[in-house]
Amino acid sequence: MNREERRRALEATYKSKDTEEWIDIVFTRPLGYMWALFFQKLNVHPNTVTLLSLIIGAFSGYCFYHESLGWTLSGILMLVWANLYDSADGQLARMTGKKSMWGRLLDGLAGDVWFFSIYVFISLRLTHQQMPFGLGQEWGIWIWILAIVSGVFFHKEQAGLADYYRNIYLLYLLDSSELGESGKTAAEKRATPWREWYCKIGLFFYERYTVRQERSTPCFQRMRAVLREKYGDEVPVPLRRELCRRMFPLLKWTNVLSFNIRAIVLFTTLLCGEPWLYFIFELTVLNVIYFYMRGHHERICREIADSVQDEQQMA
Repeated sequence: MNREERRRALEATYKSKDTEEWIDIVFTRPLGYMWALFFQKLNVHPNTVTLLSLIIGAFSGYCFYHESLGWTLSGILMLVWANLYDSADGQLARMTGKKSMWGRLLDGLAGDVWFFSIYVFISLRLTHQQMPFGLGQEWGIWIWILAIVSGVFFHKEQAGLADYYRNIYLLYLLDSSELGESGKTAAEKRATPWREWYCKIGLFFYERYTVRQERSTPCFQRMRAVLREKYGDEVPVPLRRELCRRMFPLLKWTNVLSFNIRAIVLFTTLLCGEPWLYFIFELTVLNVIYFYMRGHHERICREIADSVQDEQQMA
């Protein structure tokens, strides 16, 4: 296989080049692809790769509990390794056709476990350390409050909505995506017998995940309903192109709210010995981006929905 053939084979494992970050294109995807080829030769299922990613990423949090440079570098390497496996599982699924709702659920769970572990161990590390700026007292309960507000109330919302917006873009770009719908998931959950309790539990959590995304995007839900009412499942190509053209500039913000920028800031604060600054970054900079992105995306959807409804009324 020559260089051009290898490049085409690699790009075939992307969801879409439009949604790929520069770091992913030059680093994560090529190395993830090598791991995917390795796991394919061993006939390893993508979900197994996801579970390995979950375990390695969770261990990185334990590394960050220790203050030494050696432990910090080990944790950084573990989290980078976990992220390569997180790339490899999706690439492997696309190479082998082994895509499933369970794979998507596990993929989202892996990222949550990574950062849960990181938040817990950073909080344990700082609990008995002195607060900055000469405040003269230990962090104590305050670092836990900061971590909980940052992680539970904002990290999940930021990352979840960024993933949702990327899948919305792919829906109209490729006329297919992994965009979940809570109604369909709820129906599948009800149809699943209790003897398959593990499936029922998985579907319950996936339904909760999609409900949260849908509640955050009322204008998109309205636009999607309007388009379905007029066009069914066959949205005209010119309208799909218009949607992608207007949504494309927001993809850079969905990428900021995903893994790479978070990881760079996390690694920087850890190497500087001030990991609490990562929580502040998440609460300030990432929240500003989150609300900006959400506001603009909702405005686009509202304008498209109004335009289509006006055309129906005039017809």
